Amino acid sequence: MEEIFPASGKKNKTMHIAFLTPEYPHSRVTAAAGIGTSVQNLVTALVGEGVQVSLFIYGQKEDAILSENGLKIHLIASKRYSIFTWYHYRKHLQNYLNRYVQEDQIDAIEAPDWTGITAFMNLDKPLIIRLHGTDAYFCHLEKRRQKWKNFIFEKLALQKATAYIAPSAFAAKITQYIFRIKNKTIAILPSGLSLEQFHNPTPAEFQKGLLLYVGTIIRKKGVLELPLILEKVLVKCPEAELVIIGSDSYDLKTDSESTWLLMQNALNGQLYSKVKHLGKVPYQQVQDYIRKANVCVFPTFAETQGMVTIESMAMQKPVVNSNIGWAQELIEEGVSGYLVHPKDHEKFAERIVQLLQDDTLCLTMGQEARAKVERDFDIKKLVQKNIAFYKEIIKE
Repeated sequence: MEEIFPASGKKNKTMHIAFLTPEYPHSRVTAAAGIGTSVQNLVTALVGEGVQVSLFIYGQKEDAILSENGLKIHLIASKRYSIFTWYHYRKHLQNYLNRYVQEDQIDAIEAPDWTGITAFMNLDKPLIIRLHGTDAYFCHLEKRRQKWKNFIFEKLALQKATAYIAPSAFAAKITQYIFRIKNKTIAILPSGLSLEQFHNPTPAEFQKGLLLYVGTIIRKKGVLELPLILEKVLVKCPEAELVIIGSDSYDLKTDSESTWLLMQNALNGQLYSKVKHLGKVPYQQVQDYIRKANVCVFPTFAETQGMVTIESMAMQKPVVNSNIGWAQELIEEGVSGYLVHPKDHEKFAERIVQLLQDDTLCLTMGQEARAKVERDFDIKKLVQKNIAFYKEIIKE
């Protein structure tokens, strides 16, 4: 497993990289979440470095080809077949990709590991799988059983890859263990941010006592731990309140249609009035709430990296975060944030209280958090390492 490739420091005018993805932030695309945002950050930076980029976005409502901001965007409609749609649609994507590999002289194709979309595909150029997190990975971290079919698809897809990119050494190690990956390159290249889009000119100004969680309302993100943590925080900081931003979701463990409803059931008495769920809001409003927050809290059990943590750090916010695997690569404990296991409600609450009671500590930790992001998660630095990696794979 290779850590990273050195930055080239030079622009590349000829390399052409294709990205196969189920999502992307665009008005004509049906979904945009974590994978889509990380792809957008990277491809925007690649185009800025003179790399030619094509996006192939599958599972869409229409077939279309768009040209925007230096990108060629292919929307590929979903298809249903009389039998084995899972196989025939993948072959449809394979044939579509291979057509444009030849027509547009594409050098390499990057795809996500999730659902094993490239299983059964035979592509005419090197395939790089970026480890956003397989279903098997999240099942492993959550200690729940995975559907056999999902594991097979993901394993076949990974076997087809020429090389892999992981956003954290932890994600690489766990994926390597689950799928017994041997003798193939895994580069550790974090997902990065365009730092000019994340600024907080007045970090000393915030709403005292405001705790903020941003993310999907789902068990694996640790949201069901938040009522228990908040209850302990309120003993010493009765002014504290929690704002939750994110979409509700189904809960696998209880078969409940709403994880938010499960949270509400745990909010008895005073707690109920101290929690506000805003649902999904435009991202500019999310940034406004991050600036307003006193402390950001992310007690998640399962991530490959944790972009919202990094975004909060980039905006000079003190963060109390999960301490599991990947998080230790984001935060230096006690310097750029706090790391606590989500089930340790007492300590998690204690760290929050420390910050709520010490404005100077909040500012100092926020400054260190921003410095950490500038060092390790600046897309302008990371894009050079991605370009160097692509060059190595294309040469092979």
